[in-house]
Amino acid sequence: MLTSHNDELSETIRINALAMATAIAKQRSGGDGGFIESYDDAVLEEATDALCAVLTNAVEVHNNEGRALGIAVFEPAFSWINHSCSPNACYRFSFDSSSLISQMESKLRIAPFTHDSQQPKINCGIFGSSGEFAQGKKICGPRLIVRSIKRIKKGEDVTVAYTDLLQPKALRQSELWSKYRFICCCKRCSSLPFTCVDHSLQEISVFCRDSPGLRSDYKLFRDTADRRLTDSIEDIISEYLSVGDSASCCEMLEKILIQGLDEQLETNERKSHSKFTLHPLHHLSLDSYTTLTSAYKVRASDLLSDNSEINLNQTEAFNMSRTSVAYSLLLAGGVHHLFNSESSLIASVANFWIGAGESLLTLTTSSGWSRFVNFDTKFECSNCSLINRFRVCMLNGQIKSEDFEVVSNEFIHCVSENTHEVWSFLVHGCDFLKSCKDPINFSWLMSTKNSVDVAAHDIENDTHESGDRDEQAYNDQTVEYIFQLGGHCLTYGGLLACICYGPNSHLVSHVQNILDHENYILFSPNV
Repeated sequence: MLTSHNDELSETIRINALAMATAIAKQRSGGDGGFIESYDDAVLEEATDALCAVLTNAVEVHNNEGRALGIAVFEPAFSWINHSCSPNACYRFSFDSSSLISQMESKLRIAPFTHDSQQPKINCGIFGSSGEFAQGKKICGPRLIVRSIKRIKKGEDVTVAYTDLLQPKALRQSELWSKYRFICCCKRCSSLPFTCVDHSLQEISVFCRDSPGLRSDYKLFRDTADRRLTDSIEDIISEYLSVGDSASCCEMLEKILIQGLDEQLETNERKSHSKFTLHPLHHLSLDSYTTLTSAYKVRASDLLSDNSEINLNQTEAFNMSRTSVAYSLLLAGGVHHLFNSESSLIASVANFWIGAGESLLTLTTSSGWSRFVNFDTKFECSNCSLINRFRVCMLNGQIKSEDFEVVSNEFIHCVSENTHEVWSFLVHGCDFLKSCKDPINFSWLMSTKNSVDVAAHDIENDTHESGDRDEQAYNDQTVEYIFQLGGHCLTYGGLLACICYGPNSHLVSHVQNILDHENYILFSPNV
C-alpha cells in the first residue's frame, strides 16, 4: 500500500516538474518565442528540486489576523526543524516592514546538526528565547521567528508542530502522512496507553440499550460512533459556513452535544440499538464550542441590525451574546484543562483565553445592561500579580518557570471565584451549557464518565432549581464579576502569547492595546 502511494506521488512530482521546467525555460528565453518543447536536464533537475522543496518544507503563511496567505519555503535553519506532537518550540510570522529588529529577536540561536559539525548552538531560556532566520541577509517577505516553549538543553532537538495539536493521534497521523509522507513516532504518539490528552480528545461513550453488558462488538460500535459523529458534526459546521443559517446550526449542534446520536447497528450475530455521546473535551466537542461561539455572536448581530421591535431585539441579542461568551469561556477552560497535562498546547490556549477575555469585556459594555446598571469600569485585583507579570514579560520577553507557576495558580484561583459568581447567569437559557457545571474546574467530568444520560438529568435538575431568575441576575455586582473575569482571561492569554510569540508580536500588542483602552483598565495594587 505504501508503494502505491509513493508511486502516485512520484508520478505527480514528475508531471508537475515537467510543467515547471517548461515554464522556466520559456521565461528564460524571454517569452517572445514559440512554445518551448525541449529543455536541458539541468532545468528539469532545478524544477524537480524546487517542487520537492515545496512539498517537504513549505509552511503555510498567515497574516496577523490568522488568515492564510499562501505557502513559502524558508531557509534550512527552519525547514530542517523536525515535527513533534509535543514540541518544545513554536513559530510566528512578522510582517513588520521596518528594518529595525529588536536585539532579542535578531540572533540566530539554532543551528542544524550534522555529524561533521559541533553540537548545535542552542541558547533557549526557560520561556521565550527566539531565533531570527533572516539574520544578515536581505529580507523578502515575512520574517519567521521561532521561540522555545519548554526548557531546551544544549544538543537537544528543537521541534515544532506541523499539525493541529488538538486533534487525536489518528487524525494527526493521517494529516502528517497525507502532507509530508511520514509517520510520527514522537513521545506523545508512541505512548501506550494514550496520553490523558489524546484519551479525552477521542473519548466517546457507546451504550447498547438492548445489551448494555455485552462488549464483544465494542470496537465495531466505537469505530462506527466515531465515523457517524464526525460526519454529522462536520456536515453541520460546513453547512453553517456555506449557508450561514446560525440558528439551525446552534439547534443541531446542541442537540448532538446533549443527546448524542441514536443508531441501529447490525453485526453478524445481532442488531443493536446504540447511543453515542461525546466526551465534553472530545475534539469534535471543542470544534462545536468554537462554532457555537461564532454562531451565537452572529445571531446577536443579526438581531441588532433588524430595525423592527428594537427593544425586544436588544434583549434577545443580549441573551445570544451571553451564550456566545459562555461557550468561549468553556472552550478556553477546556483547552486549559488539557494544557495542564500537555504544555505544548500553549499557543492554542493563549488564543482561546484572549478570545474569552475579549468576549467577556465586550459583554460588559453591551446595551443590554443599560436598563439595569450604571457602573464605573475600573476595578482592582488584590489577589494576584498577573498584570505585573504580564508587564515584566512584555519588557524582557520571558518569565521564570517558578514565577509562571505562581501566576498561573493565582490566575486559576481568581477566575474560579469570578466564574462561580456568574456562570449560572451566563448559561441561563442554554440546556447544554447548564450541564457543564464549571468551565474552569473540570472535576465534574468524573461524574459523567460512566453515564451517557447524566447531561439530560443535570439539565432537568438545573431547570427546577434555578427557576426564572434572569431579571434578578442583572445587577452591578454581576457586571463587576464579568469585567474582572474578562480582564484576567485577556491578561493571562496575553502572558501566554508573550511566552510563545514574543513581546513584539501582533497578538501581544493587541492585548496591550485593549488593556490600555480607557474602558478596559485593570489596576494592580503593586504598580
